[in-house]
Amino acid sequence: MGIVLVDGIEVEVGDNERINGIEAAERAGIDVPHYCWHPGLSVVASCRMCLVEQGTKDPATGKITMLPKVVPACQTPAKDGTVFVTNSDKVAQCRAQVEEALLIDHPIDCPICDKAGECRLQDYHFAHGQDERRADIRPFHSKKREMGETVSLFVDRCVMCTRCVRFTREITGTSELLVINRGSHEEIDVFPGFPLDNKMSGNVVDLCPVGALGDKDFMYSQRVWFMKSHDGICTGCSTGCNISTEENQDRVYRLRPRENMAVNKWWMCDEGRYGYHHVHAEDRLVGPRRKDASGKHAIVEWNTVTAEIKTKLKAAGPLAAVLSPHLTLEEAYLLIKFIRGIDPNAVLALGPVPTIGADETFPNGFTIHAEKSPNRRGIEMLLSHFGGKTLSFEDLTAEIDRGAVRAAWVSGGYKKSDWVSEATAAKFAKLDLLVVQDMFVSPLWNVATYQLPGGSFAERDGSYVNFNGRLQSAKWAIRPPVGAWVEGQLYQRLLERPGLFQGRKVLTELAQEIPAFHLAIGEVPSTGLDLTINQIAQQPTTAATV
Repeated sequence: MGIVLVDGIEVEVGDNERINGIEAAERAGIDVPHYCWHPGLSVVASCRMCLVEQGTKDPATGKITMLPKVVPACQTPAKDGTVFVTNSDKVAQCRAQVEEALLIDHPIDCPICDKAGECRLQDYHFAHGQDERRADIRPFHSKKREMGETVSLFVDRCVMCTRCVRFTREITGTSELLVINRGSHEEIDVFPGFPLDNKMSGNVVDLCPVGALGDKDFMYSQRVWFMKSHDGICTGCSTGCNISTEENQDRVYRLRPRENMAVNKWWMCDEGRYGYHHVHAEDRLVGPRRKDASGKHAIVEWNTVTAEIKTKLKAAGPLAAVLSPHLTLEEAYLLIKFIRGIDPNAVLALGPVPTIGADETFPNGFTIHAEKSPNRRGIEMLLSHFGGKTLSFEDLTAEIDRGAVRAAWVSGGYKKSDWVSEATAAKFAKLDLLVVQDMFVSPLWNVATYQLPGGSFAERDGSYVNFNGRLQSAKWAIRPPVGAWVEGQLYQRLLERPGLFQGRKVLTELAQEIPAFHLAIGEVPSTGLDLTINQIAQQPTTAATV
């Protein structure tokens, strides 16, 4: 174990641990400003914003000897006996000069820049810049260059940190970006004929410390200080990337990755990043409907629906419930409690698990999974615990076809309407009672007795288990559209439980009842819980994916 001194604060460094001055200062609670350094990328030490004084401490005498010149903290190893000074007058002067040099050629167009409010150049100028400008403000011409379908480059704003270039070479391995020209004429560009179109291209916008790279999907749509950020989980595939859902007045404007070294590190794919537009789609379903004697559907009140459904399910005969892999653990648990409370022998089935192509893994290990649902494994764990008759969706369809099931509750939550075929819907249409929850019209929705509009990922409060057995919780970010009820809220009402639906409370109840989730009885960390360390043998359920 080594000791590093940062502004007189002792920081411990492991014997086999390799960290730099920025990381050592972070452990001491000190922020060293930087543009080019990123923990997930190689070190280039090009911006010089992280300059610090560095020296060594003699272990025998305790004498500290400092180097005469400042050094870049990002490129300086922090090992036993290393001393860093980040708050001296010399360091402050160096930072001010770096900021001044960057601002000489930088357009002062903050009022029209999407990065305003979260720009490091702005923040560092006020924290470390010169008291006043010593150069004349010159007119500028904002050159805009298209990098690809999702990203634009505002050339004049670039500070040449090269984070984006290193990302495409080291993380995606696609190498579309490069630095052209030399000296003060350097610019970021794409190789001719090779636009920035890899499946993780949106990350370069997150990496850009200034407003040089703009996200076309978000551009000029919202000011960042008007938005609220909510911790969430991407539901685009079974990876379960940690994200921030950023919204204003119940409208999602962008999704961005949150750091979780056990799942997605610092990244997310474009499929997940831009996969939120269905939340506000014009054809989103609202208002519960009931089929009348003529076969037509008419809107009814939610209070009427909840009272009727419970009564009719009790009188319907053998029941079945289809648990969508888009439900949270808490929602699926309450639905099982509700259905099994009416019919203890009710059949349970895992809903269709969308699978597109094959898993795609990038050089850094990030994987976009072919399984396009967030909670298949979690639902299977619940089915395994509750036991009884658990079937695949296809087997359940066969049971319905031969008349063994007379009523069914089907939860959806799919982005597209083609998750179920017309032929399958025709078999469900034979039931005496069919309740369907979904966000969009589907063949199954059209034949339902009761049509119940449900919630999207941004409106759910609850937990998911990803492909690797990691339980992660998310908070709701926006309210559902008027006329739609999130599944947890509906199940809470049907079970006649007092108060509002609270995911944390239900998860604790679930964890106390089901041994596989015992780790979740306490507080769930923001990085999630690895359920596999329970060392509980999880036998594969018969509810296989379809």
